[in-house]
Amino acid sequence: MAFGGLPAGADEDTPVFVISVAAQLSGLHAQTLRAYDRQGLVSPGRTPGGGRRYSMRDIALLREVQRLSQEHGVNLAGIKRIIELENQVDALRSRVQELTEELAAAYAAAEQAAAAVHASYRKDLVPVRQETALVVWKPRRR
Repeated sequence: MAFGGLPAGADEDTPVFVISVAAQLSGLHAQTLRAYDRQGLVSPGRTPGGGRRYSMRDIALLREVQRLSQEHGVNLAGIKRIIELENQVDALRSRVQELTEELAAAYAAAEQAAAAVHASYRKDLVPVRQETALVVWKPRRR
């Protein structure tokens, strides 16, 4: 096991904790975790046999649900909506990051294309002296 109680190679999204351990880590009763799962507040991973496996992110979410409920008096429907909105915000932030990267790549490609165009026509141009004299053009009369 790595530092922090997770197996080597596991991250905070890896479902590793059985319900009894998740209950201990979150400070909640196992029946409460089952109820939260049924209500869609916290959805742990499942084993092939159907057993629940909680990740560190799930544990943090369980603690947040408990905090919102106990300290702020938010009902479970309100907590579910808060979680949904937070997930939407996270998804939108990810999308903004993707679009920012795409825009930067497109801008770099446009800069390269413009540089290539400028480089190609510079060979075709004839240098012209720059003079400060002013030439006035008058059309010929017929």
